[in-house]
Amino acid sequence: MFGGLCSCPCFGEWSSDNSGTDLDPVLLVSGMGGSILHSKKKKFGFETRVWVRLLLADLEFKKKLCYLQYIIGRIEKLMEGLKVKLKAAHEASGGRKVFSKYVNKWICIACPFQGAPGCINDSLLTGLQFVEGFESFFFVSRWTMHQLLVECPSIYEMLANPEFKWKKQPEIQVWRKHSVDGEASADLELYGPIESITLFEEALRRNELNYDGQTVALPFNFEILKWAACTRQVMYDAQLPDGVCFYNIYGTSFDTPFDVCYGSETSPIEDLSEICHSMPQYSYVDGDGTVPAESAKADGFAAVERVGVPASHRGLLLDKTVFKYIQKWLGVDPKVSKQYLKSSRVVDASN
Repeated sequence: MFGGLCSCPCFGEWSSDNSGTDLDPVLLVSGMGGSILHSKKKKFGFETRVWVRLLLADLEFKKKLCYLQYIIGRIEKLMEGLKVKLKAAHEASGGRKVFSKYVNKWICIACPFQGAPGCINDSLLTGLQFVEGFESFFFVSRWTMHQLLVECPSIYEMLANPEFKWKKQPEIQVWRKHSVDGEASADLELYGPIESITLFEEALRRNELNYDGQTVALPFNFEILKWAACTRQVMYDAQLPDGVCFYNIYGTSFDTPFDVCYGSETSPIEDLSEICHSMPQYSYVDGDGTVPAESAKADGFAAVERVGVPASHRGLLLDKTVFKYIQKWLGVDPKVSKQYLKSSRVVDASN
């Protein structure tokens, strides 16, 4: 596969004479910061993981960041163009609904219909870390990823829906330092889905990106927030066309961030901008590790069936049970095991 001689320390000394007959074929798994090679020795079953093209991944990402922000800034113009095309398609179909003409079954997997509060709130404030420990040095850094997420429309769309009737409202908790008459104290401040917007604004007020001698201001983006609110309203008003069957698969059995807390009683936050350089503490609910099950199953549609599968957010896409359900609903294989599953035929998604 690599040909000739590969003297990279990760692989050891390999030559064309070393055929590696005791190894299974290599599986290349693409990742955000590069790729991982998985190889397993047949005799002992040990697995070797090798990082590929991870060095300088953070620098390469930063080079593309300004371009990505330019693309995001053009979204409003692009959306207007999409509206024109959809209107033309609608008129060309003689007034018939384009969606129902081509779609008769709609299957959603791990969708954050009402948001993913814990993960998204923290992503906006401190960024996103894919791996921990030594491996993190080879991936795009948490803070570099943060600078992109502040300008990412889908992040704003996944903020907790303030109109949804949560069993418990998701919160951002901040231990704040206050001084009265020279006496310092720490108070716990609570921010719900609506109050959190003020927190985001204050914490990100002086946020900026520095690269190649240029400084770009990256505060909380209220324009993107408005677009996200419009998107949520469209979803709320949407109705399934007659003849379209809707199915929902969501993940369960994984601790999923819900509330997020910054600072502590002994080490409180003085200026809200300090949050962006602190580490969070979470409270957890049931879900797929990213999206709470409460949010994922609250699609608001008259679903034919909703199924909770014990798998992680990305793991759902590799889960054999998920594939069996898809096959069943598409009429490919009618047999599905009910073991370890929670299935409901519920019309009211808030129940």
